[in-house]
Amino acid sequence: MTAVEQTIDEAQDEIVEEFELFGDDGDMRNSYIIDLGRKLPPMPPEYHNDEHIVKGCQALVWVATNPREGRLYFHADSNAAIPKGLIALAVRLYSGRTPQEIAATPPDFIERIGMSKHISSSRSNGLLSVIGRMKQEAARVLAAESEK
Repeated sequence: MTAVEQTIDEAQDEIVEEFELFGDDGDMRNSYIIDLGRKLPPMPPEYHNDEHIVKGCQALVWVATNPREGRLYFHADSNAAIPKGLIALAVRLYSGRTPQEIAATPPDFIERIGMSKHISSSRSNGLLSVIGRMKQEAARVLAAESEK
């Protein structure tokens, strides 16, 4: 994996632009989200365990973190199509970023694309739980670095 070429803000803007194409067509949005999930790189099987399960998700969702060269890379998966697509958005935004970028950047794209109008509250809470896990990992790395 190489370093992310666009800024985290550019990545959020790109996500928003993509979803603007669908307007209020919930079926098109859901189809797109499902397609994103299908394109999510496979998660190594050794991460499909209780240690990597994200609490607060209605479906089974796993997130694993691989720190490398000052950046955090996330592997994620779900047993359900729409949650898998939603976590693909989180991976797209935060994977390959520095812990500082992850910790400092709220997932503004969720509100900007009107996600709360188009997905259930349980799916929205699940997405926020995944992002919370990613931010916790970033905070853990930052805390370990400050102790050095």
